[in-house]
Amino acid sequence: MTGTRRILVVEDDARIAQLLVDYLRNDGHQAQALADGELALSEIRHAAPDLLILDLMLPGLDGVSLCREVRKFSAMPILMLTARVDELDRLLGLNSGADDYVCKPFSPREVMARVKALLRRAEGHLAAPERVWNIDDSGLRIAWRGHWLSLTPLEFRMLRHLLKQPGRVFSRGQLLESAHADLRDVSDRAIDTHVKNLRRKLQAVHAKDDCIASVYGVGYRFDAPVA
Repeated sequence: MTGTRRILVVEDDARIAQLLVDYLRNDGHQAQALADGELALSEIRHAAPDLLILDLMLPGLDGVSLCREVRKFSAMPILMLTARVDELDRLLGLNSGADDYVCKPFSPREVMARVKALLRRAEGHLAAPERVWNIDDSGLRIAWRGHWLSLTPLEFRMLRHLLKQPGRVFSRGQLLESAHADLRDVSDRAIDTHVKNLRRKLQAVHAKDDCIASVYGVGYRFDAPVA
């Protein structure tokens, strides 16, 4: 990644906001903090940043509502901050449109790593999807690095869902919903077994492709590999 990026932090806790701004500036970015959702939306419309770090609980306009408003006119990367794992579950269920999520308390270094990853994806520095995988919807099959994977229909639907939105965290419930037309007699924990099988099949093609990341207490995220 090259060049300075403009990053807006929307956080009403002044201590946390300043901490993030300091780290972002030390990392070479232009960083600004706002504490109100309505003011942030106005600023984004006026001069859109390259990336948005957004707290869930905000005065004026909450984080989910602000995220949805931004998504009406921009595809900028959005990193959402949440105070508890159960809030993260709620966010995922609401399909807020955020690209990634970090739970408080967090390590500023972790946030910086997430920021770098989101900016790289936005700039296309990760492998283009067609170079690593190909989805054949009519044949219910997926090619990984030029090799057709042996997938069950459920595995196909679940992997397809993950591949369509690299970097996004999905709860087990969301993956179940994407994989099953009929959810009877299926438990959330069944997803863990299917993910294990998918990881094994991907790594059988390329041993270093450990691309399905576990997000503790929530679910899974697909991280596109470098070609």
